[in-house]
Amino acid sequence: MRILITGAAGFLGSHLGDALLAEGNAVVGVDNLSTGSLNNLKHLANEPRFEFREHDICTPFDVGAVDYVFNFASPASPVDYARLGVETLEVGSVGTTNALNIAKKYGAKFLHASTSECYGDPDVHPQTEDYWGHVNPIGPRSVYDEAKRFSEALTMAYHRYYGVDTRLVRIFNTYGPRLQKNDGRVISNFMVQALKGEDLTVYGEGEQTRSFCYVSDEVAGILGLSRTDEHLPVNVGNPNEWTILDCAKTVLKVTGSSSKIVYHPLPQDDPSQRQPDISKAKRLFGWEPKIDLETGLRLSLEYFNSVVDVELQA
Repeated sequence: MRILITGAAGFLGSHLGDALLAEGNAVVGVDNLSTGSLNNLKHLANEPRFEFREHDICTPFDVGAVDYVFNFASPASPVDYARLGVETLEVGSVGTTNALNIAKKYGAKFLHASTSECYGDPDVHPQTEDYWGHVNPIGPRSVYDEAKRFSEALTMAYHRYYGVDTRLVRIFNTYGPRLQKNDGRVISNFMVQALKGEDLTVYGEGEQTRSFCYVSDEVAGILGLSRTDEHLPVNVGNPNEWTILDCAKTVLKVTGSSSKIVYHPLPQDDPSQRQPDISKAKRLFGWEPKIDLETGLRLSLEYFNSVVDVELQA
């Protein structure tokens, strides 16, 4: 197949591109590099089946006929969407419209990368796909939450009104090599702080929970969903629930760091619990993650060591 990936230079987009190329597909990657990095694609410099185009998908574009569109373009970390709030809303609305129009024009299948943030600070636990969420639509996180909620509605509208063959994956916390080192996400924050010998910053008492999925497991789940005929949202995440404090302690164990844990006030609207119910993914395409948190952190250690070394040498 010839496949379009928007956000192809980002963390997940670049890993997805690798997996699709490994299957023998041709991939066209589009990214405006506002949060993505060409470093994530440098290993593909001599890959003839990969083509990269630097472009903002909020401006209409056409890469020619494709068989599948994977829409992964969006700032996704708290640091990035706080800095690029309006742009985040635009890519979730205008950008997703442009990507859907390519799928509509060429009769391509379409998979949209949505998020567990659609559930907000949930009052249902664990979160199932039929839960509508508990989201502050005007709070500081709303630029990301509402962009993703709108893009889900838009994707379903293109399916219902135009017959576009769509899928929606709700991605939970994912980590691994190529995460930006200063993106404000839990794993990257803790790993970089530990390796630099800095205090690990825990917000509140650290009792809020997250579910961390290693990137290879996440990509396998996304590809599994892409091959089904399911049009409604599907959770793809690790159902093992960790407190932030226990995650910090595991990072210290894996890195061998003597860093201390310090506590800061909770940010506004920070979710108190986050855990996917993945029974739908298991039933539809037999997926569940294989890599536990400690193993995944050890698999990520070489990458985080390299980015810290680069920073310390600068």
